[in-house]
Amino acid sequence: MADLQVAPWTLAIPVKRTAIAKSRLAPAYPQHRPELARAFAVDTTAAALASPLVRAVLVVTDDPLVAADVTAAGAYVVPDLPAAGLNEALLHGATVAAAEFPDNGVAALSADLPALRPAELTAVLAACTAPRSFVVDQPGTGTTLLAAAPGVPLDPRFGVGSALAHQASGAIPIELPGIESVRRDVDTAADLAHAVQLGVGPATADVMSLVLGAATGTEGLAC
Repeated sequence: MADLQVAPWTLAIPVKRTAIAKSRLAPAYPQHRPELARAFAVDTTAAALASPLVRAVLVVTDDPLVAADVTAAGAYVVPDLPAAGLNEALLHGATVAAAEFPDNGVAALSADLPALRPAELTAVLAACTAPRSFVVDQPGTGTTLLAAAPGVPLDPRFGVGSALAHQASGAIPIELPGIESVRRDVDTAADLAHAVQLGVGPATADVMSLVLGAATGTEGLAC
């Protein structure tokens, strides 16, 4: 474990207001979509905090419920002052992280990794030895984690085709076996089904139990 103390990281996790987050889940989960978005963020944050390489987690959000939940889990909350999109939020979070924890690397982590395993995240962070590194998502076109060494600008380029954009910017892809939970972000019902198969965290599991109850009529509601 001593080796894990060499390269500490601060993680910035951006979270949209859950009232508008995860819109692609709405067809399958119209009633529980906001709760799922909130649960994903909570489980992602808790798993990140459990990694021995993570010294701090900054959640960039304007959602008061998410802010309360992640603060209770041990994260810091940074208001999304730019309010200008994902990359701007991450730049803001990275700036705060570099100021507060100047000796740490800074990594942007997607907020929708409900199956995230601390050991897999630790393996990824330990492999981030280049100035900038990134993890390609499960579909192979997006990015779930972008890491920058201390003093190196994060330069986030999230959005459609971000994997190619990050590679073109000079970031090095992390290609490790056994990091499926780091790659499994959730945008669709099929993604969520796969995450559940991997094993989701307690907050997401609680919401999914409500979904199951609604689907079987035990809540008297339709999911």
